[in-house]
Amino acid sequence: MSSSDMKIITVIGSGLIGRSWAMVFVSGGYSVKIYDNQPGQAAKAITEIRKQLEELEEAHMLRGELTATQQLALLSCYDDLAQALEGAFFVQECVFEQLDVKQSVFQDIERLVGKDVILSSSTSCLVPSNVFSKVQNRSRCLVSHPVNPPYYVKLVELVPHPETAASVMDTTHSLMTKVDQVPVRLKKEIDGFALNRVQAAIIAESWRLVQDGIISVKDIDLVMSEGLGMRYAFLGPMETMHLNAPAGLEDYMKRYGEGIRRILTSIGPVPDFSGGEGAKSIVNAMCELIPSDPQHLSARIERRDQLLMGLAKLKKEH
Repeated sequence: MSSSDMKIITVIGSGLIGRSWAMVFVSGGYSVKIYDNQPGQAAKAITEIRKQLEELEEAHMLRGELTATQQLALLSCYDDLAQALEGAFFVQECVFEQLDVKQSVFQDIERLVGKDVILSSSTSCLVPSNVFSKVQNRSRCLVSHPVNPPYYVKLVELVPHPETAASVMDTTHSLMTKVDQVPVRLKKEIDGFALNRVQAAIIAESWRLVQDGIISVKDIDLVMSEGLGMRYAFLGPMETMHLNAPAGLEDYMKRYGEGIRRILTSIGPVPDFSGGEGAKSIVNAMCELIPSDPQHLSARIERRDQLLMGLAKLKKEH
């Protein structure tokens, strides 16, 4: 496939993640065709995207070289799957996190596209060998898992199916880099991929520390936002260790490895996140800090996005 053929991307599903992907792809100058099987939903998505792009432009936070008007001109909406897929070199699926739904969507797509078209899923919790089990040609399939919200948090986990061709991983890596996302490659599939496995470890220990009466909900969040998170916004755990001992990582492990092992052996079992008094008291404490009604939550989500926008800008400058 020549580079002149690699201009159109189809996004399947026009919910939050589908809209975010569409915004990311048009920011990089790609034509994006949005498809939704609910008539009128794809058109509604474009109206919502227009509003967001105009607000971003006003705040000087629009991504890419093109104006909001130029980016909007690259968007089109479809209720017909065959029309939506016509001319696309890359398909990004963003439907419900339900295995049978994703499997049948990819079966439908495969019937309508050429053999070189890359089929990519946004799934966060289903492994590629399950998602693509009903596809005939699995060498062109992979998971491209974004982080919410993808417009401000640029990481994308590229997870291969056991049969995914190396060239498909390379093309997707190159596409994600062109649209200014930050792709990472997993060498093989694993439940939770990398990001959610690391996140699960943090969630579990934070939950246990609160449940065991060691620290409050408010203060465990500060441990991350004002402590670990300050470093982790710019450096990963490996580099953090490498810089925290006079002679680098090996030296760090000589000094602190035994202490880390001691802590790890004392870490308790997987918490019960939904049952019992402990879970209830954690939820209540969180809701006292931020009530869980739509008004309070949406205000905090807006604040989160503003802060992430500012952080993304800072990272770009450094």
